[in-house]
Amino acid sequence: MSVFKIILYICKVKRSEINNHIVATASRLFYEQGYNSTGINEIISEAGVAKATLYNHFKSKDDICIAFLQHKNNAFITSLSSYCELKEEGDSRILAIFDFLLDFYNGDSFNGCWCINTMAEIPKTNQTIKVEIQQQKHGLIQFITNSIQKNKPELTEEQSDILAKQLYLLYEGAVAESYLQEQSWPIIEAKKMGNKILN
Repeated sequence: MSVFKIILYICKVKRSEINNHIVATASRLFYEQGYNSTGINEIISEAGVAKATLYNHFKSKDDICIAFLQHKNNAFITSLSSYCELKEEGDSRILAIFDFLLDFYNGDSFNGCWCINTMAEIPKTNQTIKVEIQQQKHGLIQFITNSIQKNKPELTEEQSDILAKQLYLLYEGAVAESYLQEQSWPIIEAKKMGNKILN
């Protein structure tokens, strides 16, 4: 490898590290404080980067928001998948989404759903962020659908699809209500209802 290629590679790695650092910082601030309550200058200050550096990576606050949503979703799906795989096959593995949510709720960083929180703050005309959030929610439905198909193979594709959407609604309701009520019972009751739906 030539010296030029080595330098180019190092620059790319460094750029990626800076990008990830900005996204991680913005993600923490957006999730803890809210999208509208977090300004660009605060992200710059917290990340310890120059304004020119931030704008070299992101053209606008909306671009940072998209990166934040993707960052949170990627971590969520990876953690959820790993968590569910540890459960016994069958209904327990399907319903593990509620166990995962309960653990998340009982942790130190639970602040509701980052997607719904963001949707509540952006203008209705902001289709870019709205579409990203919709895609993430469709992804969660697909995750649940796949789990049902693997753990209840006797069901038809249509039955799995219907059950997945019902469990998704229970899950989303549990997220919202546990955050609102500041209690875990919405998650516990949602799991019980989910068990009835599966049986």
